[in-house]
Amino acid sequence: MTNASAELKRFLPDPYSLALLSTVGLASVLPIQGHSAEIFSALTTLAVALLFFLNGAKLSRQAVIAGVTHWRLHATVTAFTYVLFPLLGVLIAWGLPDLLDESMALGFLYLCCLPSTVQSSVAFTSIAKGNVPAAICSATLSNLVGIALTPALVGFLLSAHGGVAGMDAVLAIVKQLLLPFALGQIVRPWVAHWMHRHAKLVTYVDRGSILMVVYGAFSEAVSGGLWSSTPPSSLAMMFVVAAILLAIVLAATTFISLRLGFSLPDRIAIIFCGSKKSMASGVPMASILFPAASVGSIVLPVMIFHQIQLMACAWIARRFAAQHNSDPDHST
Repeated sequence: MTNASAELKRFLPDPYSLALLSTVGLASVLPIQGHSAEIFSALTTLAVALLFFLNGAKLSRQAVIAGVTHWRLHATVTAFTYVLFPLLGVLIAWGLPDLLDESMALGFLYLCCLPSTVQSSVAFTSIAKGNVPAAICSATLSNLVGIALTPALVGFLLSAHGGVAGMDAVLAIVKQLLLPFALGQIVRPWVAHWMHRHAKLVTYVDRGSILMVVYGAFSEAVSGGLWSSTPPSSLAMMFVVAAILLAIVLAATTFISLRLGFSLPDRIAIIFCGSKKSMASGVPMASILFPAASVGSIVLPVMIFHQIQLMACAWIARRFAAQHNSDPDHST
């Protein structure tokens, strides 16, 4: 239980969560503007490209190939991530016009098109004694597919929702995210050993690039009047909608994975991989897909959902771990 508790602490309010809140606070009182903002934006673009390059160099092709054999589990997770979630996003965007303003609705629609997380999905699956190899492969596959599918889904749904979805945004995703990722895969044979010895580098670049994007996005949004147009009641409503959204998906992943006859370890992997949305992918993509002035308000639901999913899944993982410890032979 000691090891599980140590892992769970990583996903409860931690220094990185505080750093995100501090970044939003800094942007609120001291937004970067003018020529400095242009320079900072260029540096942020380079940081995000470096992040996807390092992720490409870190990813083991063997692990992905080995995981493809468990196609039923991966297909189930993919269906939750890219079918159920977007449908729920459409219901939120179109069904709650009196509760959410346009930017909030767009933020939830965008959130629902994002890929699953990798790190937290795998960590929670491990804590809960689930199928860790399947979780690694499924979450990785979700992120690989998401580089291309998320912009396409956002474009399609925005077009149906009356928004603008140009091919330029998709091409920008390819250039700024997919190409660095592919380059990382190409050079992996030569840098894999170095990457293994410097594993924390990806984490630092990951978190640092997100903080840079958040600061730039909220600086632009604050300058455009974000907080004056977002009262506390609207923030509270975002928390409520995000919590309900997560509860619906957790219930669906639990019920459907059981009905499909998956073993308990597989169900655990499906629950954690199928209910997550990646802030690491979502924030950089938002800065490419949307106008700078609207990015801050669009990523607010992403950040709120991210914190709620970590706290809720930490509790669920603890319950699964306790169940396993009381009955270690129970696997169905």
